[in-house]
Amino acid sequence: MRPFHQPKPVIPELALAHDYLIQMGGAERVVASMLRRHEEAPVYTSAVRREGLLPEFERAELRTSWMQQLPGISTNFKQYYALYPHAFHSFGVVPARAAWVSASAFAKCIRFGPRTATVLYCHSPTRFLWDTETYLSTEIASPLGRQLVRATLPALRRFDRMAAARFDAVVANSQTVRRRIRVNYGIDAEVIHPPVDLSRFALATEPAGDYYLVLSRLVGYKAIDRAVHAFTALNKRLVVVGEGPDGARLRRMAGPTVEFLGKISDAEVNRWVAGCRALVFPGEEDFGIAPVEVQAAGRPVVAFAKGGALETVVEGESGCFFDQPDAESLAEAVRRCETISWNPERIRRNAERFSEDEFHRQTTRVIAEVVARKAEVTLGRLPLPALRAAAVGTYRPRDLA
Repeated sequence: MRPFHQPKPVIPELALAHDYLIQMGGAERVVASMLRRHEEAPVYTSAVRREGLLPEFERAELRTSWMQQLPGISTNFKQYYALYPHAFHSFGVVPARAAWVSASAFAKCIRFGPRTATVLYCHSPTRFLWDTETYLSTEIASPLGRQLVRATLPALRRFDRMAAARFDAVVANSQTVRRRIRVNYGIDAEVIHPPVDLSRFALATEPAGDYYLVLSRLVGYKAIDRAVHAFTALNKRLVVVGEGPDGARLRRMAGPTVEFLGKISDAEVNRWVAGCRALVFPGEEDFGIAPVEVQAAGRPVVAFAKGGALETVVEGESGCFFDQPDAESLAEAVRRCETISWNPERIRRNAERFSEDEFHRQTTRVIAEVVARKAEVTLGRLPLPALRAAAVGTYRPRDLA
């Protein structure tokens, strides 16, 4: 017989969600930072690659979807793009007092009940849906694959926009992303820059070495080929840290002064950062944590003058910009960088604007404001916006048909 009094299930104060935990990049470090402040929060994600997880995820309660069982999910996760909305829907209605969802793709499709206060932390509107041609030209070589993506765009865009509209608050990680959110989702987002663990990087006291540094996943849209071409032409040493599907192509085009280290430990990264002449940041990024990390060590950045770098690098004070998306423009910025006498303390002060403490102060404020508004809505003192009332719970897999 069932007991007369059954204990009520414990509802988490905060639930976290993220697209997938398969590669450890800047977005995953943001979620890891949240876990450092909210160790008890469960993390909902489509799939996990256990090898190489950040320590915070190894200790966390990770709840994965049925996609975890798909063949080759750790390496072919992008090919399964159309399944992610279904995967997050399969969690059902997730119980939580508040929810913080980190997404650059379909984690925003996860569902919560009408009383859960929800915050979407958007690293970018889903790139292959809203910047499709750039994504296809750099990420999908197969003509059939490109045709398939284009065929599914209308349904997935509709769903992506609807999923973003269901949140009580949307936060962008940069002004660049805020503008994209306004254009693609019709939402005016607040900006909270990602946290950077400045304590990882001591101010470099030794003279810089003879090399420049790239810290990046090796994927096409990050434009690492610009740096490879520039430093091959300059005959200057470039050290590339990171791995990814574009690695083989980049190695084939590289000259003898370009060295690829692959994936290395955080301790090794710190050593390479401390000794570099500058970080090279060759593509347009939504925000870009690596430039802030390198500035925390007092080293300058050579960056493409678009995207998040414009918010984190100060021309002539903590780095140099190049304006044209080509190797020649980058090479000219490198030559200019070598004429400047850099002040490591001043560079470090610029990085301190992006500390973890500031991120958590702002994030805690936003969550608290949403919780308060949700309580007023629940008590009937504020009208629930008609759009959100219509959108909550309306996600159904058949809508993709």
